Amino acid sequence: MGNVAAFFDIDGTLFRNSLMIEHFKKMIRYEVIDPSLWYGRLRDSYSEWDKRYGDFNDYMDELVQVYVKELKGINKSYIEFIASQVININWDKVYRYTRARINWHKEQGHMIFFISGAPDFLVEKMAEKYRVTAYRATRYIVDENNNFTGQVVSMWDSENKQKAVNELVAQYKVDLTASFSYGDTNGDLSMLKIVGNPVAINPVKKLLMAIKEDKELFEKTTIIVERKDLIYKLSPSVELIQFE
Repeated sequence: MGNVAAFFDIDGTLFRNSLMIEHFKKMIRYEVIDPSLWYGRLRDSYSEWDKRYGDFNDYMDELVQVYVKELKGINKSYIEFIASQVININWDKVYRYTRARINWHKEQGHMIFFISGAPDFLVEKMAEKYRVTAYRATRYIVDENNNFTGQVVSMWDSENKQKAVNELVAQYKVDLTASFSYGDTNGDLSMLKIVGNPVAINPVKKLLMAIKEDKELFEKTTIIVERKDLIYKLSPSVELIQFE
């Protein structure tokens, strides 16, 4: 029998926003990134999502492209300096349910892993704050001078998250059937499928539909929705109300 572990996504599952968005904004304040990129190119897609007409993933896809392009050539030490400020300000702006679950897993002696699509220099500092066992994140590649090359090894998709989980399972001798995972988007689907105790937290529509369509996953998944000062536990068969 192996070790019991808990695998946590961060953005939207633990942290109530996006670590990368917070870092992007801070880079603008430090004039590392031209403010016109936020108030110009990204304004429309953000506004559409903010008004709930557009899709958050569309906004994030565009943001990632700009973010990666603008970081190219910047020294990692400067990026990490700003990242430290972002984490110090935001590390505890999280969902109460998820924070409580992390504490519960620690009390039980379980291993805790962060599996996140956020940049590694942000996730590393978040992992230090929560004193987790290990983490995996999107890697931002640097050259021999420690400058960012503009290349990334992503960790925001389901396939790469499963590879990361598999590596950790082998390294730490994890018993998946007794373990837990927590996620909110389709990028976390494989992470939810692979464990005995999956928890979807404020799931997006695509993830909820994927859970409903998979009988085995449907039967073992817990759905949690946290809004204002209430935490709801729902059945995966919850009815979806559609809006045009």
